[in-house]
Amino acid sequence: MTNPAARPRRSVLYMPGSNTRAMQKGRELPADALILDLEDSVAPEAKIEARDLIKAALDEGGYGSREIGVRTNGFDTEWGKDDVAAVAQMKCHAVVLPKVETAELVLDVVAILEKAGAPDDMEIWCMMETPLGILNAREIAFAHRRVGCLVMGTSDLQKDLRCRHTPDRLPFLYALQHCIMAARAAGIAILDGVHLDLSDDEGFRKSCVQGLELGMDGKTLIHPKTIDAANEVFAPAADEVAWARKIIDAHAEAAKEGKGLVVVDGKLIENLHVEDAKRVLALADAINARGS
Repeated sequence: MTNPAARPRRSVLYMPGSNTRAMQKGRELPADALILDLEDSVAPEAKIEARDLIKAALDEGGYGSREIGVRTNGFDTEWGKDDVAAVAQMKCHAVVLPKVETAELVLDVVAILEKAGAPDDMEIWCMMETPLGILNAREIAFAHRRVGCLVMGTSDLQKDLRCRHTPDRLPFLYALQHCIMAARAAGIAILDGVHLDLSDDEGFRKSCVQGLELGMDGKTLIHPKTIDAANEVFAPAADEVAWARKIIDAHAEAAKEGKGLVVVDGKLIENLHVEDAKRVLALADAINARGS
């Protein structure tokens, strides 16, 4: 399983796999990760061709340190299983599965990947976008070592729940928190759902801040113009990094004196705070290494 702090996933942009121009542009965008899509954004008559276009783009390379996932069609479609087998041969980091509802589906995908010769480090990212999937989040997160991320699909979930997209996202809080709990228990990453209103810059930023406060690793995006705001919100702030360094140093000095606790600026610091501080620094260092 992937350590969620091992690499930045602040901004994860969906890109249609049938659009070669978009995939070319993806090489230049400051997104931490791209999800090249075979599902919703590709018309039925273009899906098989899109597989070849994605493979060609990935074979050409040029995506640098960006993490690349390929979203397949569902297993209830004529393309799903063949998509997974095709992705197994692609130069990407993860296969992104829509509408995952059971651990059994994950294991079926694992079997296809391994039969097709997928590398050992190719992950499975599970989209959590149906009521049954949310209820089974724990089993899905622990289904197999290849499961590396849960991806919230709040648009489809809204349809099934018959709820509303509200500014505070109150109708989704149970689902978001339940999946965060499952991801953290399994030691994997979790990404927040998309913000649909591209004219609502303020609402998008608030959604990012809420996702950060809830515990998300980053935000899935549908337009490049939202990348910078997501990167800013989900990156550790300068004062947060400074505080992390301060408490790590103070705790280390206290440990030399045989103390397990130390007070820094009036706040009691113990090992759990140090562990989180190290996570913050690891994330900040990874972002700095990317240069964005």
